[in-house]
Amino acid sequence: MPPPQYFAKNAALNKKGYGAFDEVMRKGNVALSVDRFEEKAKQGALILDVRKADEFAKGHVANAWFIGIDGQFAPWVGALITDLHQPIILVTPAGREEETVKRLSRVGYDNCLGYLQGGFDAWKLAGKAVGTITSITAAEFASAYEKNNITTLDVRKPGEYDAKHLLHVDAKPLDFITDWQGDLDKNKNYYIHCAGGYRSMIAASILKAKGYKNLIDVAGGFGAITKTGLPASAYEVTCANA
Repeated sequence: MPPPQYFAKNAALNKKGYGAFDEVMRKGNVALSVDRFEEKAKQGALILDVRKADEFAKGHVANAWFIGIDGQFAPWVGALITDLHQPIILVTPAGREEETVKRLSRVGYDNCLGYLQGGFDAWKLAGKAVGTITSITAAEFASAYEKNNITTLDVRKPGEYDAKHLLHVDAKPLDFITDWQGDLDKNKNYYIHCAGGYRSMIAASILKAKGYKNLIDVAGGFGAITKTGLPASAYEVTCANA
């Protein structure tokens, strides 16, 4: 189920209509040199990286947000980019630039200003600022969980968390990241997981862009974590014992 913010935005969009599609594509489907891309970022454009999560983790344009084109792209764009008029510049897989601009436009984001020519490789070769996200296996996470007093962020939806979650881990739904991110300590380590690894990388990217540096993504998410045998609590069991 898409986040409620997504439906609210679509309802508003249906009332006012889409921008002229040809104009949207003319403005958005434009190759930007590394220098032009950097200039637009400095002017306030949001850098949106739509590659795969593991590629983003290994290296990305500094301060970029990750929302992968091959996941639930439209719902999460709609939930997390709160301003429909936000200028957006793209880092995409080769050959998927036009597709990304179209998919943004379909949910009302008509202010795409272009994509990075040559992709992330061009940015890296130019010696520009690069970010990474530490990503560990579920087994590595289990070892840290058992041996240390770590802080874990479960960014799944409340219903998923209620169904089953790790002991001593609080729910921090990605849908409401703007509400809870200010409660975190920028000097503390945070392990982040979702169900399979897509949403946790989105959360990590947004937090990193906001200045949180010590972030560790758990690859494979809760699905992989449950196979390690870590203790978990199930809501339905609690009810049965009440």
